Amino acid sequence: MVDDLRVGTPTPVIAARFHNTLARLIVDTCGIIRQQEGLNKVCLSGGVFQNVTLLSRTLRGLREAGFEPYNHHLVPPNDGGIALGQALVAHFSSQAT
Repeated sequence: MVDDLRVGTPTPVIAARFHNTLARLIVDTCGIIRQQEGLNKVCLSGGVFQNVTLLSRTLRGLREAGFEPYNHHLVPPNDGGIALGQALVAHFSSQAT
């Protein structure tokens, strides 16, 4: 990125390269885990996957690599999802007593 900035590469090109690289790193890391653990399902969560560009490129890469990816579509991947999880734990904990 620094080299691109120094030579005047347009910002949208730098951003695309960044997102593509990060998505590729995620897919490659999942590939290593699959080889070691035999897992093929991947859950994408957390605030980083609120970035639609990163999410779409990662999902596409995972599917092309034969993974079964999952991501949030009814609950937000960030604090809203955490709050919902806490509410469910509280609900079921109160039912157990």
